[in-house]
Amino acid sequence: MDDLMPSVSTTAALIRSSATRRPERIAAEGRAEPRRRGALWHHRGRRDRPGGAVPPITELTRIEPVYLERLEKQGIFTTGILLEVSETPARRQYLADHVDASPNDVLAWRDEALMLNLAAFGQDDHQLFIQAGIEGLRDILSLSLEEFGARLAKAARELKREPPDDLRTEGWWEQARTLEEE
Repeated sequence: MDDLMPSVSTTAALIRSSATRRPERIAAEGRAEPRRRGALWHHRGRRDRPGGAVPPITELTRIEPVYLERLEKQGIFTTGILLEVSETPARRQYLADHVDASPNDVLAWRDEALMLNLAAFGQDDHQLFIQAGIEGLRDILSLSLEEFGARLAKAARELKREPPDDLRTEGWWEQARTLEEE
């Protein structure tokens, strides 16, 4: 079964090789710049991440520095890569074995990474969620829409900032329901 599952280092190598071939493909197509495809729906509205970039794993708050270093040695630099290599229980176990963590640690990192990848979710919003006691997707799933909105509004008052509007709050809550894993 391990033969069917790509290793973390293989996944990272594929990502690196794809990124290094890209300038050559752009030049071969006679373009000066990469073609801009429409922004992915789940990255619209990212104000503080240039170009809608996937958050780096350093934005995860529930991960100890020793594990950050080990993940980076495995080629896992973004929450997107972390989500990919931890998609199934077998992959989570494989990753846990390679970074000397528990599968529950990997699951906690994944939970927070899913939250960080919600649409229109920025670093300021992450601080707001932390203040509201919401550390990951499972925390959002445990709340009704009304409770979720009330906690975010209370946290915004505590941080002396404007709360997110109802549309963003409802969007995050609905996305969490869509991303819910069984």
